[in-house]
Amino acid sequence: MTYSSLFRKPWLWGICFVFVGTFVFYQLQTNAFSHSESQDMSSAAPSQAQANIDEIIVEKTRHVMSLYSRGQLFKTYNVAFGANPVGHKVQEGDERTPEGTYTITSHNSKSAFYKSLRVSYPNAQDKANAKELGVDPGGDIMIHGLPNGYGWLGSWHLFMDWTDGCIAVTNQEIDEIYNLVRDGIKITIVP
Repeated sequence: MTYSSLFRKPWLWGICFVFVGTFVFYQLQTNAFSHSESQDMSSAAPSQAQANIDEIIVEKTRHVMSLYSRGQLFKTYNVAFGANPVGHKVQEGDERTPEGTYTITSHNSKSAFYKSLRVSYPNAQDKANAKELGVDPGGDIMIHGLPNGYGWLGSWHLFMDWTDGCIAVTNQEIDEIYNLVRDGIKITIVP
């Protein structure tokens, strides 16, 4: 089948229209929620210059990651997770994002995913659980941007969970997060 023959298929145009319409609706809903939430907090939240981010909370069900400064919500980001997002990461290759309390251990400006922040998974409990099951708990869990060369995808990456267990944001967002978050900050990931 050639590209020119694809353009003569009305059913294909219908599928494309439904896909684009669904994506636009999803983006409008997501953006409307994000803007209303940040507007509610804007008067109490510190400016970026004043921010002292001391906690990150990730809510897997809502697909959001929130940065907190002195107990106040600073900013919320929409995120994508591992391709198998439900449940806690148990082993290497299960494509799940871990759940629990960890820390940010390092920054990597030369990541395969634009920039990244390493999450301290696996912790002692994760290692013990994996040992009991006789499996490798895995590792290399990051908060990262898009794969190098794919920054043009922007927020389209949110259309599905696609990582191997990491937490993904746009390149513009990881630039901001990379500068706001320092090593040693607590990150809590909840279902």
